[in-house]
Amino acid sequence: MSSFVSYVLISVLSFFSTVLLTKALIPYLRYKKMGQRILEIGPRWHKNKEGTPTMGGLGFLIPTVSLSLLFGVFLLKGVQKDEFRFLILTLLYAISNAAVGFLDDLTKFRKKQNEGLTPRQKVLLQTVFSISYLALLRIFGFVSSSMPLPFSSIWIDFGLGFYFFAAILLVGVVNCANLTDGIDGLATTTAFLIGAFFGVMGILRGETSVIILGGATLGGSLGFLIYNFHPARIFMGDTGSLFLGALLAGCAFQLGSPLLILLVGVLYILEGISVILQVTVFRLTGKRLFRMAPLHHHFEKCGWSEVKILGVFSILTLIGCMGAYFAL
Repeated sequence: MSSFVSYVLISVLSFFSTVLLTKALIPYLRYKKMGQRILEIGPRWHKNKEGTPTMGGLGFLIPTVSLSLLFGVFLLKGVQKDEFRFLILTLLYAISNAAVGFLDDLTKFRKKQNEGLTPRQKVLLQTVFSISYLALLRIFGFVSSSMPLPFSSIWIDFGLGFYFFAAILLVGVVNCANLTDGIDGLATTTAFLIGAFFGVMGILRGETSVIILGGATLGGSLGFLIYNFHPARIFMGDTGSLFLGALLAGCAFQLGSPLLILLVGVLYILEGISVILQVTVFRLTGKRLFRMAPLHHHFEKCGWSEVKILGVFSILTLIGCMGAYFAL
């Protein structure tokens, strides 16, 4: 089976599986009264979304993981054992972060509020999982302290500092991906575009494991977007956003260029920076730099519709993906 055919097949299967599973999940979550609670400090018009089923990330998580494992066994296990191991480790890393999100979502429902685990608890768990992921990659020889610089053929050996930086990068990207899940379809569309990029790069570079993960993410995100586009009928919750952030960051490591995630995930980075700047400036001056953080809420407060923000931020992600292509 050619790389392109594999990519198309897993994308299509992931798409239809997600559509069917999410369709069944919506009434089930409503029956269980697993509806989103909206913070009072958020945009007032978001109160209309109160009660929308959340934890919908399970709708694409299950097909993405199942199909990735199936195609991994079929395409990799007997002939490319190292790639198969890398694929398994990346899936385990994504699932572990999804578990943190699931626990966070579940805690919100039990407390009947929009705050689950504390930020410190989430970061601690994510740090443990990120360090474990990096340690396993090192043990199996999938990473080294050397890293290529984007837009050049220069490799730099960072020594032990690489693993410190890589752990911060992973935790940061996962949390920044979570921040994009603030308006209808934004996190889903961003993951769809980044998944498409990694799938294409996997084909061009002959990385079958990246083809599998990129295709599964593309199909799953697109299938979920049918229900998550404005006005959303279901939210992915932290279960989905943390899963996607970890999975896509892992794809960058599988391509051997961890810094790629800073380009393809440019929206993640901007959302995260906007929060850091907002908090820092407010603590120093007592004034807000943005009308509201993260960044997409600032533009909402400026009068942009959710669809307009989605369109502009999608273009920004596409530009980041183009930059990553030339960086390689």
